[in-house]
Amino acid sequence: MTDDASTGAPTGPTPNDPSRSESADQGSAGKDSPRKGPRFGRPTRQDAVSGFVTGLFSIPEGMAYASIGGFAAPLGLWSGVVPTIIGSVFARTVLMVTTLTSAIALSSQSVLSQAGLDPGDLGAVATLTVLVGVVMVAMALLRLGSVMSFVSTAVMTGFTTGIALQIITGVIGDATGYDPTPHNTLAKVIDAFAHIGDWQTATVLISLATVVVWACFKMIRRLESFAILIALVLVTVPCVFIGPHVELVEDIAEIPRSLPPFSLPDLSAVADLAPGAVAIALVALAQATGIGAAVANPDGSRPNATVDFRAQGLANIAGGFFSALPTGGSLSRTGVGTSAGAQTRWSGIFAGVWLALIVLAVGPWAGQIPMAVIGGLLLVIGGELITGRFSDILLVLRTSAFSAAAMIITFLATTALPLQDAIFLGAGIAILTYAVSASRRGRIVELSPDGAGNWVLGDPPAVLPSGRTTVLHYVGGGFFAEINRLEDEWPDASETVDASVVLSLRGSAGIPSATFLKAFEQAAHRLGERNVRFVLCGVPPQLRDLLSRAGTLAVLGEENVVLETPVLGDSLNRAYAIAERARTGGDR
Repeated sequence: MTDDASTGAPTGPTPNDPSRSESADQGSAGKDSPRKGPRFGRPTRQDAVSGFVTGLFSIPEGMAYASIGGFAAPLGLWSGVVPTIIGSVFARTVLMVTTLTSAIALSSQSVLSQAGLDPGDLGAVATLTVLVGVVMVAMALLRLGSVMSFVSTAVMTGFTTGIALQIITGVIGDATGYDPTPHNTLAKVIDAFAHIGDWQTATVLISLATVVVWACFKMIRRLESFAILIALVLVTVPCVFIGPHVELVEDIAEIPRSLPPFSLPDLSAVADLAPGAVAIALVALAQATGIGAAVANPDGSRPNATVDFRAQGLANIAGGFFSALPTGGSLSRTGVGTSAGAQTRWSGIFAGVWLALIVLAVGPWAGQIPMAVIGGLLLVIGGELITGRFSDILLVLRTSAFSAAAMIITFLATTALPLQDAIFLGAGIAILTYAVSASRRGRIVELSPDGAGNWVLGDPPAVLPSGRTTVLHYVGGGFFAEINRLEDEWPDASETVDASVVLSLRGSAGIPSATFLKAFEQAAHRLGERNVRFVLCGVPPQLRDLLSRAGTLAVLGEENVVLETPVLGDSLNRAYAIAERARTGGDR
């Protein structure tokens, strides 16, 4: 069984959707300062049901993840109580469930082993969890969530689709009784079907029955939000009486009837665990970054990665004192919640509360749930997450070959590389995509007066005309990679006489590079050799200050740089008048 990182893709609410109760909390998520605390909407019945289903799921899934990491299975349970509640309280991605994932469990085991510490040492575990939380909060204070703005839709689509596929391949063993041996996600699928003869009939039938029951109730409008819970109960109850020879939750470990025990960090282990805590934090945050893109906030508001970093950090700091392993945003658990009808952040809070109550009340009974049922439901959830990305996949494929390549490369990286490497590779691809797009966007157009006080757009002349003032407008951001193309479009002035040039920058050149400033100087020198006046207009104050600091203003001449004004066209008209006076000798 494996987890992931983020996602599904529920559609936005209608005007009468009960999820609007969260609007007070998230109405300006994309605009608020990360330091502004969230407000709460009203919990709904769907939140309570969704929380119950997620809490119930957390019993087998949490115990399984703890076990594969070499930890005591109950630690996986406690990782779904306090961290889940705290994470849901503070997250800006309101449906995100913060809990233990398989990648975090395995990373934690590796860190403890490298430090020479025993995974059974609760003090060492508490220290590691708290340190991971501190690193996450520090990253939030440094506003590193803004780094995720460089991850494009193409990259995020590839990442979240790959994560969803990891969920499916991670439960092949639970759903079929055969555990694929390869580590690569795609190779697991191939290996599973290559060994279809090794699948266990009873396990496959129970998984298939779970999917069929879910599908039937999913088609009933009034019950679709309860389809996962109904499938869980209707398939588990007969199995309890029939007693098929399949793996049960209790086979992983006994479920204790107790609340998360209090544990104190071992301060002597801080130095040994600090470097590893940074690595685990990166793994957890890399997993969580795709959730905001794949699972939309019900009211349509934008998530905030920096706030989510802080929420997960606080969840780990608090969870470390209550026997939790390091935690982060979980795709599979978030998918369970959204599929069960989650509407507000209360669904995550309920999930943590329900898990504690279920363990206290009927913990051992939950051990009778067949792992095949869990596997079948996670197959459903992974499938929903992938189908929920179909529209984005088609959009990316239709946008450009470069975007499609970025999506495919990120998808393949997510299925083959550690998640933190995949997301950073995706960010690099996104930045490269932006650089290529920016270099292609920069261009020059000619503005010609129509005699009625207006300016008409047209292609720039190949040769700078003599005997008149030519007005050009630059469209672009001032990115250094644009220069070669712009120089190709610049009119040839080698034979020009009795002329002036006005270059409008209004709305452009917001982030000029040194290469771009040098191009201004070279243009002024070339035109000056032909006694052609060169005037810049529409220059924002910050750009003029930069020109002054770089010495470019002295080359151009202060009188030849006209600042932009609130009146559209004002600086252009003034610059044109300056250029015409210079050409006709009126300023001599």
